Amino acid sequence: MARAEVVCRERGLRLTPIRRKALEALYADHKPVGAYDLADRISPPGGRRLAPISIYRALDFLVEQGFVHRLSSRNAFIACPHGHGANEAVAFLICEVCGGVDEDASPAMRQAIRGMAEGRRFQTSYQVVEIVGRCEHCRDAGARSDQLALQADR
Repeated sequence: MARAEVVCRERGLRLTPIRRKALEALYADHKPVGAYDLADRISPPGGRRLAPISIYRALDFLVEQGFVHRLSSRNAFIACPHGHGANEAVAFLICEVCGGVDEDASPAMRQAIRGMAEGRRFQTSYQVVEIVGRCEHCRDAGARSDQLALQADR
């Protein structure tokens, strides 16, 4: 949150209450969250639910400023704790079992994407790679359950 506050102040932008609540909720979750789920989480308890357009406007702002990433394959958003720019290349490893996400914005990954695009004379406008599979924990848990199933069949 501190980075968002500093960046907004430096750029002369406002971190409105809805933007702040959305960013806080995304930081607290550590997993991709859809706009409607986010609306439920940050709407006042017992009050009217925030309008989806208000949530989408807040999310658009947060994405444009590089505080949040949109995961197209999940139609969801995740907070970005890194200081890279909104248009820099980034890759996400998304676990199909637990929903966990690991972000990679390393120089090596960015160079690989840049080199691939330049080699094809392709001008990029949005550089996000989403890789879906199983995280180490879920992969190991699956291997253990497969072993137990094999032992039970014997």
